[in-house]
Amino acid sequence: MVQSIHLAHTPANVTLYVAVYREVENAAFLKQQLLAGNAEFEYAFIDASMILSTKHALAAAFRAINDSINERLKSRNVHSEIVFCLSPNNNIGEAFRRYGVSETTKDLLVMKVATTPDVTFESVSAHLSTHVQGKEYPFDDSTFHETADVDRIRKAYKLSSLAPKSAPAKSAKVLNGVTNGEKVDLTKNLEVQILGLMAIRGAT
Repeated sequence: MVQSIHLAHTPANVTLYVAVYREVENAAFLKQQLLAGNAEFEYAFIDASMILSTKHALAAAFRAINDSINERLKSRNVHSEIVFCLSPNNNIGEAFRRYGVSETTKDLLVMKVATTPDVTFESVSAHLSTHVQGKEYPFDDSTFHETADVDRIRKAYKLSSLAPKSAPAKSAKVLNGVTNGEKVDLTKNLEVQILGLMAIRGAT
């Protein structure tokens, strides 16, 4: 279920291909291809449990693409830069440990930046379907609501003091002025803070 996306304010010849897999069985193999520098596996392989929403993922891709265009990459290529851009700090190794694919990854987000005509929807789809052993899911917020490990995400961004993403109205009333009987989804609040931390890191 590969999807093609053109991000606003990026060159017309740049296409982003994205795919999500669950119950992945060969994450160790995929990580090994990255470590070996296998050019056929030039993707951003991301642990989907560390992604809160589509906007969270696309923000990292947008910054990486722009840094690539402006020759500001701090890592090996635009795909490793996507993983790095998820981080709130400048420690590249830590970024890969927290957000990149690991041997135990079960939910996987894959991103591929295409800038040449030979990288197509068909070629990316065929390659991933051959080499990723997992169940395909749509790249949408509903999927990430299922896969996101909110506690780990909060810890990674040092936002552990925030309330849970879904809080009873009684406690939410004091903070947000909502009426009794309502529940507040705080995912958007968490997303805004994460995007802010990513932007600040990228600006330094």
